[in-house]
Amino acid sequence: MDRRILIVDDDRDIAGLIEIYLRNEGYSADTAYDGEEALEKLERDTFDLVVLDVMMPKLDGLEACRRIRRDREIPILMVSAKTEDMDKVLGLMTGADDYMVKPFNPLELLARVKSLLRRSYQYNKSGADPARDEIIEVGPLRIDKRSHLVEAEGRPVKLTTTEFGILALLAGSPGRVFSAEEIFQQVWKEKYFESNNTVMVHISKLREKLEQETGDKLVVTVWGVGYKIEG
Repeated sequence: MDRRILIVDDDRDIAGLIEIYLRNEGYSADTAYDGEEALEKLERDTFDLVVLDVMMPKLDGLEACRRIRRDREIPILMVSAKTEDMDKVLGLMTGADDYMVKPFNPLELLARVKSLLRRSYQYNKSGADPARDEIIEVGPLRIDKRSHLVEAEGRPVKLTTTEFGILALLAGSPGRVFSAEEIFQQVWKEKYFESNNTVMVHISKLREKLEQETGDKLVVTVWGVGYKIEG
């Protein structure tokens, strides 16, 4: 299936380079040069992933990401020249699924895009004879891995692709403690680095959303060990 990707960057040279690499891999690509144009294109067309720069005129990437997340679960790969850990944390907290620092190797960007698309669509496959374990019920939550839907006592819970992946992993083994390394390797399908705080940020956002919907702290931190969800 053809995947459509929206590239959002005010640097036309970088946007053009990303577009060339994506098209060479068989993806369809469109470009926007500021956040406002990106939102307009998302209203008109359907995309499978957004590559989103942070520092742009009119509407920066952080605010654009917040607005996209109001009603869309589309995977977002944020790119920025800002290299501090707090900049990465801020980007992930606004709803990005992944974060890359400029300048980046185009081949690494392609790998991140493929990983995000793979994670996104592995939760949206539906078959004629679905397995029973495609539906997970834990506490007030009902998680449908086929349709990528989560409900809390019948109310829909809006999660990003990454948040859904983490929740499905934890809920699949209630009470089991998963280390940050295990979560990263199973959800991101990449090698984990000790200084990586990506899991912590996504866990924080997931916990916040679930607590808002249920009033309970379903995702528990086991200090020094990892994270679990109570059955």
